[in-house]
Amino acid sequence: MTIVQKKICLCLSCLLLMLTILAKPVFAIEIRNKNEIQHEIDDYVKKNMKVNHIKGAALAIANNEELFYAQGYGAFSDGRDITGSSLFPIASLSKSFTALAVLQMVEKGLIDLDAPYTSYFPDLSPEDERVRNITVRNLLNQTSGLNDKVNPDMTNSPQYQSLQEINQSLNTVKLAIDPGTAFSYHNPNYQYLALLVEKVSGQSFSAYLEKNIFELLGMGHTFNVSTTQQINENPAIPRGHYLLFGYPVNQAEPFWFIDGPAGIMSTAEDMTKWMLAQYNGRLLAPELMEQYHKAGQSGPYGMGWLAEEDEHWGRTISHSGIFWTYKAEETIYLDQQLGITMMFNSGLNAFVDYSTFVDGIARIIKGETVETSMFNSRNMETVMILLVIATIFLGVYTHSRINRSKKDIATGKLIISSVGRLLPILLLLLLSPLTTFIGAGRVLPWFGLWTTMPSLIIWLVALSLVNIMILVCRFKL
Repeated sequence: MTIVQKKICLCLSCLLLMLTILAKPVFAIEIRNKNEIQHEIDDYVKKNMKVNHIKGAALAIANNEELFYAQGYGAFSDGRDITGSSLFPIASLSKSFTALAVLQMVEKGLIDLDAPYTSYFPDLSPEDERVRNITVRNLLNQTSGLNDKVNPDMTNSPQYQSLQEINQSLNTVKLAIDPGTAFSYHNPNYQYLALLVEKVSGQSFSAYLEKNIFELLGMGHTFNVSTTQQINENPAIPRGHYLLFGYPVNQAEPFWFIDGPAGIMSTAEDMTKWMLAQYNGRLLAPELMEQYHKAGQSGPYGMGWLAEEDEHWGRTISHSGIFWTYKAEETIYLDQQLGITMMFNSGLNAFVDYSTFVDGIARIIKGETVETSMFNSRNMETVMILLVIATIFLGVYTHSRINRSKKDIATGKLIISSVGRLLPILLLLLLSPLTTFIGAGRVLPWFGLWTTMPSLIIWLVALSLVNIMILVCRFKL
């Protein structure tokens, strides 16, 4: 061996030694940082749950090619701890699974995205000819021309009993607008798609998902149900709640025939596998995968996802899931290869911003400091309790003052006062159309309105009763 060769060997040996020495500390730092991040996430989630009176939740985080974290928080109503393997309804997060099932068949040449939906169901005879122009893509993008006003969903009574029965509603419905012209979120769009999967595959929708998606991704604890009654009857699923003045009230989910739009039950561990699949190329061919994660023509809603692009996070796909006693939030940062899903055993509430959980966790992972929001259930419900108490005391005080004064009030002044005092009653009567307007056309049943804003409704009722009492007293004078 020459001197030059010896020097080269010596240099390589030194370099190898240095790498060996440095490798252990770097690895230890990575492990420590991961543990610290998880501890910080736990602390944030627990604090956020506490101030929002949430009894139970499960968190799933996928990062790069690994299951970064799957954790449960809180307990079942019977005292059992919630873990990363506890079952939760994911509600409308199910739509992205339904969209994938359709696209799998598109890839096989069994479904054409731009073919009319009715071409797959020649027995349909719609009275509104525009129904024949609804394409599969329109249903996926929620641009079918249908909405809750013309085609009742959760407010339909009695509820439909099968997807076939729901499909027949297309014979009598009159579209709100022409297909493809505007976005309108409407659950039945995805019920029609679930039936399309059944028709083309020759399997039940649940069986198709089990064989072609859940088994494919190793989601061994995930399954689909057709009705909310199957959720209530499953003891493995923690009973949901709604919040009454911040107090969690245990409540069975009201009956609703769901399937395609919101029927999937899953665990935090399984949801990490689902999120990993969104950027590891296992689901679809690249061109279809691009369509799957792309925004629609009438807004950010694409195919079971809200697809957006942020200057800090890059491309994101997300969806929220809403039941009256359960809630779910999911965001996948495609360019960052990061996915976060949270599932809760409490439902939609006017004073709980569930999206802050996912946003806060993402920022923690990014290295930012995050605090719980001042807009939370504890603070807002305290305000509502004080409002109810103040309203009752004010009513009693005003009543006693009117009885003592015995003064006549001018007719004009009495009329103006009466109109103002009738406003709370008017708000109660208009609560459903007001929420429909705010919710972009979603029509909620009264049970849903109650579970979403019970403290606000109680305050409006108290204010209405107080005002009626005062008006009666004044007109008696």
